Amino acid sequence: MREVTATILENVKIAEDIYSLTFYTEEVIPVRAGQFCMIGVGAHALRRPIAICKAEGERITVCYRLKGAGTRSLASDYKAGEKLSVLLPLGNGFALSENQKKIAIVGGGVGIFPLISAIREFADKKEIYAYMGFKSRGAVCMELEMQRAKKFVLATDDGSEGYHGTAVEAFMNEFDTVKPDAVLACGPTPMLRALKEATKDKGIPVYVSLEERMGCGIGACLVCVCGKKDGSRARVCKDGPVFEASEVEL
Repeated sequence: MREVTATILENVKIAEDIYSLTFYTEEVIPVRAGQFCMIGVGAHALRRPIAICKAEGERITVCYRLKGAGTRSLASDYKAGEKLSVLLPLGNGFALSENQKKIAIVGGGVGIFPLISAIREFADKKEIYAYMGFKSRGAVCMELEMQRAKKFVLATDDGSEGYHGTAVEAFMNEFDTVKPDAVLACGPTPMLRALKEATKDKGIPVYVSLEERMGCGIGACLVCVCGKKDGSRARVCKDGPVFEASEVEL
């Protein structure tokens, strides 16, 4: 982990309430798929945790949704050329073994963004089948990145584009055809819960990246703890954000 003063290269709207932020770090910082960063925003005391979508040399791209005062300030007050204080890379990302060759990727909402990094990292090494869910056509973004997968299925809740339904439903409709060796997923907790239930008897590992409120991002404040099946507690920022679905309570 490093704390860097990064220079904003671009901060643009790419879908309904979704922005893409690219910054320059002046040094190459190795980032694994599924890791995140903490970005300082003005006078706000706490940094904002944001998944890393792309790491290209000294250029890092993250995407975020307008939600509270911090992200709205980030979107409106920070332009190209301005500086950001960033902690990165944070957390444990997605790791796959050599014998896991066919990988299904299932995402929903802002959960698609850490999965973009997984598609980018593994597309040249594995067979990737991506199932990404959005609220509606207006929320769809990053399609070109998803098309790096061997197969990409877009789903919308209202049927305005692609499959009419959720990403989990679209994936399970094709499960027996794809027969993946592992599943990588990120999205709202109800989506992850549905995926865990649908795959519980399939005999394959499902790795989920959890979305939790975070204070520090380094495991000190304990804001982001989650329950584990053995009764213990885990820090999503430090011990995760990626866990095997069977290990955590959703």
